[in-house]
Amino acid sequence: MYASGKYSSRGPALIPRMKTKHRIYYITLFSVVLLGLIATGMFQFWPHSIESAADWTLDKRSVHDAPVVRLPVSSPIPERGDLSCRMHTCFDVYRCGYNPKNRIKVYIYPLQKFVDELGVPISSTGLSREYNDLLSAISDSDFYTDDVTRACLFIPSVDVLNQNSLRIRETAQALAMLPRWDKGMNHLLFNMLPGGPPDYNTALDVPRDRALLAGGGFSTWTYRQGYDVSIPVYSPLSADVELPQRQPGPRRYFILSSQTAIHREYRAELERLKEENGEALLLLDKCSNLSQGAASARKRCYKGQVYDYPQILQESSFCVVLRGARLGQAALSDVLQAGCVPVILADSYILPFSEVLDWKRASVVIPEEKLSEMYTILKSIPHRQVEEMQRQAHWFWEAYFSSMKAIGLTTLQIINDRIYPYAARTYEQWNNPPVVKWSSVNSPLFLPLIPPRAPGFTAVVLTYDRVESLFRVITEISKVPSLAKLLVVWNNQNKSPPEESLWPKVGVPLKVVRTKENKLSNRFFPYDEIETEAVLAIDDDIIMLTSDELQFGYEYFNYLYTYKMPGDIKNWVDAHMNCEDIAMNFLVANITGKAPIKVTPRKKFKCPECTAIDGLSLDQTHMVERSECINKFASVFGTMPLKVVEHRADPVLYKDDFPEKLKSFPNIGSL
Repeated sequence: MYASGKYSSRGPALIPRMKTKHRIYYITLFSVVLLGLIATGMFQFWPHSIESAADWTLDKRSVHDAPVVRLPVSSPIPERGDLSCRMHTCFDVYRCGYNPKNRIKVYIYPLQKFVDELGVPISSTGLSREYNDLLSAISDSDFYTDDVTRACLFIPSVDVLNQNSLRIRETAQALAMLPRWDKGMNHLLFNMLPGGPPDYNTALDVPRDRALLAGGGFSTWTYRQGYDVSIPVYSPLSADVELPQRQPGPRRYFILSSQTAIHREYRAELERLKEENGEALLLLDKCSNLSQGAASARKRCYKGQVYDYPQILQESSFCVVLRGARLGQAALSDVLQAGCVPVILADSYILPFSEVLDWKRASVVIPEEKLSEMYTILKSIPHRQVEEMQRQAHWFWEAYFSSMKAIGLTTLQIINDRIYPYAARTYEQWNNPPVVKWSSVNSPLFLPLIPPRAPGFTAVVLTYDRVESLFRVITEISKVPSLAKLLVVWNNQNKSPPEESLWPKVGVPLKVVRTKENKLSNRFFPYDEIETEAVLAIDDDIIMLTSDELQFGYEYFNYLYTYKMPGDIKNWVDAHMNCEDIAMNFLVANITGKAPIKVTPRKKFKCPECTAIDGLSLDQTHMVERSECINKFASVFGTMPLKVVEHRADPVLYKDDFPEKLKSFPNIGSL
């Protein structure tokens, strides 16, 4: 699992022969590893064999009860694999068909024990614990079907996670014997440890026809973009150890290297960096004074000092992840779990789930030739960005790396998104962690809302007693084509609203709601009169907006503001009569992970009839409180969800010299 070596990332069929010094190194390394395995026993292999555990079952049947299938010597062997395969050439999407849930159906072949004519199994480990967990998770998911005729994707029960344990020819023959194989069409194989010594191909060497491959060590030479799925190498170490929660921030060490058996050239360069930067860099290796075994795998040493692994990873801001004999390294999973930003030096490596995950937010990728510049490169990253990367790294592990279930279901979701692109998860859904969760509500998708009963939007106007200004706002809003209803929130308990005959005549329903208390939060209450999804919240003094500018509008999340705002933010707003707009932006940014978009107009606020007496924003303490409330809200949310944005939206032809009748919004900027 922790094999090493500085090598070319392509397999022997794709590149010239390796340099002599590297080939000698690999042969020597392989000999040492082989002797070590003989001396310490096969229990050190990954994945672990579960052939001896009678209580492990899949579909309520012990692996020992699986029928034995003998493979004749003359059994057909699939082709090695078509590197030109893409979803439109080697995958039959018509098998998936249309379904209301836009979800593929996955069939898992029944367990079988394949042996050759002499009765020797095709694998030395049988069904591994990891592959059993993977199949069990899929069979318990919404993707699974036990009806083979409904299946869009087929997964063999043949375990090819670890190529080290396989007999290549016989495994290929077993795949070809599957009843629905059809040259691998619509079949998915999971492999985490590809290739073998001395060259270590970066993709599974088992001939597999057109089957999709979820692989844990792809290079740019073997990865079929948009067809294969690059997956992580699962780490039993990090999965078995529950690390304490560690908040992002400065750590004891700046850079930490924990991988063992690193190629001597890399080791020498790291030692030079250690000499130059002292205690900022911790360079660990395996412990020579400990007996080999499972316990020693959880230890690392530096000059006789023993450290617990992977716990020590939490003590560093950055953790080095170097290529080994294989590109994919389980150390990446360990590092992510610790919330340590991985510094990846593995040229041509296809990072796990890179089709959907934005690794720039959680890692630093440095070319191998720039290892000597690593310290300088990392020092140039701002502290705030490092903290965000630490947070993102841990969330990547939690969401996509932490278990075989997470890895398997993420793989299926990626394939599902390819087949049903119109229902695919967005970039934000894949990459934005739910920063704060409260009352089990962390996404608008989970709100207790019903589909809109009316198109358009509802304008909610908050007022106290500025009647003339209120009527001007109502008159302008009523011109907006998408307006469905006007709702006036009368916040003055000491004065009645004007008589009905005095209100402006508008072409949409107009309703006045009298509140019991004078609260700014009343503007965000989910009134029963609101029958649209989109809501425009506006004050009675916003008179410099045109109907075109309002048509270019925005929507808010009233239910969340009223009932699910965290902490005492809502009470603070009501007590100070300030910052309700900032609180709403905190809420929406936290939920969506998106920055606000500045839309027209470009003008400054103006209200001729507003005075220092009736204008809240004209009070000298108003802006001071707004600075205080930002700090207050950030402490309640536990983070700063607001994002820096340098984008503003203007309609097409906004300022162009075109006839007004050709513009969709001719009145923008006219006031």
